[in-house]
Amino acid sequence: MKKTRTVELGAGLFALLGIGALFFLTTQATGGDDFAAKEVYTVQARFDNVGSLKPRAPVSMSGVTIGRVTKIEFDPDVLNAVVTMSIDKRYDRIPDDSDASILTAGLLGSQYVGLQAGGSDFYLEDGSEVLFTQSAVVLENLIGKFLVGNSGKDDDE
Repeated sequence: MKKTRTVELGAGLFALLGIGALFFLTTQATGGDDFAAKEVYTVQARFDNVGSLKPRAPVSMSGVTIGRVTKIEFDPDVLNAVVTMSIDKRYDRIPDDSDASILTAGLLGSQYVGLQAGGSDFYLEDGSEVLFTQSAVVLENLIGKFLVGNSGKDDDE
C-alpha cells in the first residue's frame, strides 16, 4: 500500500515538473519584448513570400534587434506581401539601398527580418521603402526541388 502511494506521488511530481518545464519553454521561446523604443520611424518592404513571418517579429541588423514588424498585408494590385516595420529612431543612418531578407532563427525557429546595409549616402526615413528584398525560404519547396532533382538523375543512369 505504501509503495503504491510513493509511485503515485512520484508520477504526480514528474507530471508537475513536466508542465513547469513546458511553461518555461513557452515563455522563453516566444521571446520577451527586448525592443522598447520611445521614438520610431516606419519603413515598408515588399516580399513575394513572407513564409510564417508574424507581426511583432524582430527586425535586426548585424544580429542586433533594431525594430519590430508591425503589419503584414497583401497588395492585390502587385500580388505580393507588404511588410511594415517600426525601427528605433536611434538607427536613422541605415542606407536607403539596404536589403531586407526574411530569415529563420535556428533550424526550425521563428522568422524575422534581417537588414543588410547598403552603401548609399542617403538614409531610410519615415515612410520610405526598402527596394531590395529576399523572400522567405520555404522548406517544403526546397524538399520538393531536391526530390524532383534527384528523380531526374536516376532516369539518366
